[in-house]
Amino acid sequence: MAARSPLIRTLSGLAAALWLCSLGISADDTRGAQEPRVTIKPRPRPPAGEEAGPRSANIRVDTELVLIPVTVTDPLNRFVTGLEKDHFKLFEDKVEQQITHFASEDAPLSVGFVFDVSGSMGAKLRKSREAAAQFLKTANPEDEFFLVQFSERPELTVAFTHESEEIQNRLAFTQSKGRTALLDAVYLALHEMKKARNPRKALLIISDGGDNSSRYTESEIKNLVREADVQIYAIGIFEPIASRGRTAEELAGPSLLSEIAEQTGGRHFPVENVNELPDIAAKIGIELRNQYVLGYSPSNQQKDGKYRRVQVKLVQPKGLPPLRAFWRLGYYAPTQ
Repeated sequence: MAARSPLIRTLSGLAAALWLCSLGISADDTRGAQEPRVTIKPRPRPPAGEEAGPRSANIRVDTELVLIPVTVTDPLNRFVTGLEKDHFKLFEDKVEQQITHFASEDAPLSVGFVFDVSGSMGAKLRKSREAAAQFLKTANPEDEFFLVQFSERPELTVAFTHESEEIQNRLAFTQSKGRTALLDAVYLALHEMKKARNPRKALLIISDGGDNSSRYTESEIKNLVREADVQIYAIGIFEPIASRGRTAEELAGPSLLSEIAEQTGGRHFPVENVNELPDIAAKIGIELRNQYVLGYSPSNQQKDGKYRRVQVKLVQPKGLPPLRAFWRLGYYAPTQ
């Protein structure tokens, strides 16, 4: 089973309570309210009004929580929803943890687009714009977005907005030119993401190659990505292997995007046919809407700032083919 994907978040105090309230979770209440996409039978929705009022007030806000979104797919790569808490086991540094909170909800997202407009993107821009548009079709009214475009240097061209049309309008006027400062663009996007209003945060990178113009190094960005509470998905638009590799940077492009995405629990989707871009972007948007959230209070309460490795294991439901889970590889413990 692969150990790759979605976001880990360490929350404490009121912030945890507010986000969990938005999911309808209390300290004594674990339920998923999403309809199934594959053959698992979902647990019934609570009666109208049950999620409001005193039940939400039962959340204990003095306990640090680690929240781990998890994506589950079947052998055909379809999303599997409707699983119960008992179908998951969770480990931190190989020590099993008690899952105290469980939900399967489409919570609001803060999303940053990191969009390559370097010279080599010329013929690929139209389909790349369509990909962004397809992703935005999966959005909810409470989502917010920003846009970083990059060639020789990155630029924040649209700050956080709830209006998805602003992103599309800006992309409509993009022109390709210059070299590729991908690493600098990721740095700028992670910095902008600090202004996000939603606890769940994601970047979508659309680029056609490696970096050849950044000030930041690959190791610096990988360390920053590992520390950030942001899930990164990347669509890499590459030429066929036989004609790839004009420069060392372009040869390194696929592995660079994969490593950046996997550190955060996201995924990299390499593409050779630009006509596939819109469908893949829509798939990423749907994946972000079909995630379980597992919450636990770590048995290791030391605030030592060390990296904690996390593993999620599935308890295979009877009668189903083998399922696959994706989650983030770990998180840094707080220091105070």
